[in-house]
Amino acid sequence: MFSVEGIAVVSVERTFVVGRPLEVVVDYLKDFARTEAWDPGTVRCVPLEPGPVAEGSTWRNTSVFRGRETELTYRLTRLEPARLTFVGTNRTATSTDDLTFREVDGGTSITYRADVTFHGLAKLAAPFLRGEFERLGDEVARTLPDVIDRL
Repeated sequence: MFSVEGIAVVSVERTFVVGRPLEVVVDYLKDFARTEAWDPGTVRCVPLEPGPVAEGSTWRNTSVFRGRETELTYRLTRLEPARLTFVGTNRTATSTDDLTFREVDGGTSITYRADVTFHGLAKLAAPFLRGEFERLGDEVARTLPDVIDRL
């Protein structure tokens, strides 16, 4: 966790390898609705507009964090052949999920980084949430490879 000019940010990063080609991995992960399958905190994630996923696509994500349900609206802000960035917002936080991909022998290396910036009074809780975010990062690192390898 770090704080810059009164802004509290919690960051978590994990890198792991999956046994699927880079193009398959990126194509699967660009649809944020699929977080229901691999993000242990996500209860529901629905697209907010019809049609194919493209830069600018949005989703309403409902997650449970520390026993409380929270909702963020996510937007796909970067859609590149080897990088995806999703930014979710609500009144108490901005969450940036950044995924980078690299071809490796027999599959794809994925680096998953989540940065959560807390707003308002929620900033006061940030120092106490680091451990919970680390636990969630560990769960993603266990769950996501299994989901990708089953594609």
